[in-house]
Amino acid sequence: MDLNQACPEKVVDARTALAEIKNGSRIFIGTGCGEPQHLIRALVEDSVIQDAVIYQMLSFTLSDYVDDKDFLKRFALKLFFISTSMRKAAFEGKIDYLPAYLSQIPHMFSSQRIGLDVALIQVSPPDRFGYCSLGVSVDITKAGLDGARMVIAQVNSKMPRTWGDCIVHIDEIDYFVPYDEPLVTAIPMEKNTAIAARIGFYVNQLVDDGTTIQVGFGHLPNAILPALMGKSDLGVHTQLITDAFLPLFERNVITNKKKTLLPGRVVASLCMGSEKLYNYVNDNPRFYFRSSDFVNDPTVIARNDNLVSISSALEVDLTGQVSTDSMGYLFYSGIGDQVDFLRGSSMSKGGFAIIALPSTAQNGRVSRIVPSLSEGAGVATTRGDVNFVVTEYGIAELKGKSIYQRVMELAQIAHPKFREELIEVAKKRHYIFSDQLPPVQDDLIFLEGYKSRITLRNGKTVEFRPLLPSDEFAYRNFFYSLKEETIYLRFFYKMKLFSHEHAQQQWASVDYHKNMSIIGLVQKGGYQEVVVIGSYADDENGRAEVAFVVREDYQGMGVTSHLLPQMEAIAKENGFKGFVATVLKENKAMVRVFKKCYPNAQIITGGGMDYTIIMDFYPETKQPSEKQPS
Repeated sequence: MDLNQACPEKVVDARTALAEIKNGSRIFIGTGCGEPQHLIRALVEDSVIQDAVIYQMLSFTLSDYVDDKDFLKRFALKLFFISTSMRKAAFEGKIDYLPAYLSQIPHMFSSQRIGLDVALIQVSPPDRFGYCSLGVSVDITKAGLDGARMVIAQVNSKMPRTWGDCIVHIDEIDYFVPYDEPLVTAIPMEKNTAIAARIGFYVNQLVDDGTTIQVGFGHLPNAILPALMGKSDLGVHTQLITDAFLPLFERNVITNKKKTLLPGRVVASLCMGSEKLYNYVNDNPRFYFRSSDFVNDPTVIARNDNLVSISSALEVDLTGQVSTDSMGYLFYSGIGDQVDFLRGSSMSKGGFAIIALPSTAQNGRVSRIVPSLSEGAGVATTRGDVNFVVTEYGIAELKGKSIYQRVMELAQIAHPKFREELIEVAKKRHYIFSDQLPPVQDDLIFLEGYKSRITLRNGKTVEFRPLLPSDEFAYRNFFYSLKEETIYLRFFYKMKLFSHEHAQQQWASVDYHKNMSIIGLVQKGGYQEVVVIGSYADDENGRAEVAFVVREDYQGMGVTSHLLPQMEAIAKENGFKGFVATVLKENKAMVRVFKKCYPNAQIITGGGMDYTIIMDFYPETKQPSEKQPS
């Protein structure tokens, strides 16, 4: 449709359109990379307009003017999110930050809680029916133009036409300003790539095939996406689409086939990236753009089964409180979409949220896992909303965990040089036991090589990994799930209690080299429970003393036969020449496992109730089938 023929009286230049804006007006400007740059520049250059208030979610072009005293006298700038280019101005108090959940901002406009006189937006040229598209900026822009008394639109042929609830008829627009120019591009700078890769490695472990993902604002969540390249049939329901998604689209990792809400469609609210991204979403029915009151509504998010939210943070304290929008008293970014998606994912069947962050800031000088949030820092996400926290040192699971457990989970994923300090502060605050041992200060990334899994005859999958200090309660629950006979065969006496003090003794010697414990976990509902523990400890004669205990309902299913060769490999790596075991004579099943794995084992029979079994490592050591019973 030709606007000059359809509504010639509405087609004007920027100066003519902006002349309709009165002093003191409340002006909304479209978001981020979809912002109308030409109209913004003309607005600033029109010295007639005075004492106006500007509302915007993400601002780029105005960052060119915030150091101009004349601009600051004429305009009060209120932002719902502080972009990188606006951060310095925010620190200097030149802009006003408006904290709000993205899902609720549209209602603030429609209810007139935030009244708007003018909306400056950017649209694509109209189709033959007179419908323009908001393109890459639907989010709160749709609500902004609906709530404003006057709408001025920059018509730009470079704005993509996107599918979804993002069309605006020419009758809804008061003035059209034709002006073609490239859209704002926004490609996050790459930084800390090695750390981001390690965080991505752990996030990848939490995301299953067929998951629907949400990725929050910032360079880190985007840097994590390449770690998901090996997944299949992922879906997307997210506020923001960036270039980091493109390889996943192009290699068909994201198919949206398994989504329960709008299957086959990427649900999003805005795009920020390169021209390549804008070309990709242009007229692409794979994408379904909606405003933030739909995309970010927790009840809508929850309609996606297996929704995994991935977002970032500035700090996480030892109780699980998260700060995202401020560094102390300095406003840094915004609440954004994190809380909406944390709550939506928690209501999703099979869903959960991941907070990902580097363990340190300021070139390693300060920890991001902190005893308490910095003075003045805002709590964007409460301790009750957090599930997983991931750093380059591992995964902390907080949901359903006590303060004691949270401290131990978070301390072990903090940077090694801060772990002991965090534990000491937690003791002073009575978060944990006064005799609690701190996590080892080693970088435990090598423990990832000690993980394995086996599928048993009953269809259950057992995941094996090294025991961690935060496993104390899981270890305790395992002990109390055992029958008296099983406890006697492992500990040689009828131990009745597994106290905190005993647990500390068990972990005091675990250094993952000379001493090692591997646990096997099975999924039960929304959590994992321990069903087997295998341990070895240096006996100071070049061998390691080895022992196993398996819960009764998993005995005879091959778990020990799987775990023993794995522990041998670890022991060899750490310089041991063999295992030694003390086994009660009546524990015939354990004796059979050792003899099967080590046919040349020496079995020393004393006059007592037990055997001493010496098992040397040889290259030709028999590796039992995973299906052999134990």
